[in-house]
Amino acid sequence: MEPKISLRRIELSDVDDFIEWAGDDKVTKYCRWNTFSSKDEALIFLRDVVASHPWYRAIIFDKEVVGSIHVTPTGSGKDERRGELAYHLKAKYWGMGIATAAVKAVVSCVFKELPWLERMEGLVFVENKGSQRVLEKAGLVREGVLRKYFFIRGKSVDIVVYSILADDVDKLD
Repeated sequence: MEPKISLRRIELSDVDDFIEWAGDDKVTKYCRWNTFSSKDEALIFLRDVVASHPWYRAIIFDKEVVGSIHVTPTGSGKDERRGELAYHLKAKYWGMGIATAAVKAVVSCVFKELPWLERMEGLVFVENKGSQRVLEKAGLVREGVLRKYFFIRGKSVDIVVYSILADDVDKLD
């Protein structure tokens, strides 16, 4: 049985919950940004990045903000038809189906809220088997591995690419 979650915009008042995952090395190990080291640093990020982001949401489980999920438009001009999906979840909630439920919720609504999107991509570190399972369970298709795709924390890393097309959403169960 899939857990009941909800999504809503992240607010500055969510900073204490946000720092619980954004300040946890276990969670940020697979992020392209560094672990947040202070509440002030997290507040600046929420104010300057999250507040103006076109689609950044808090994941709510049992009335608690347990993570975040966002879709960032990529490309430019006529090529701006893609969005990159990313999510973060407090480590104590891993393995409970919360991330899968959040990704499914996003897939079911983001193409309606951003109707110009044709493709949503999830880019996952090769070593992050848990996130690969999440995206597969949510209906995204594994397309392949991009070798040495990102340079993070002083090294080049391989990324597994997953995607779902707007046309495919109606075919999901």
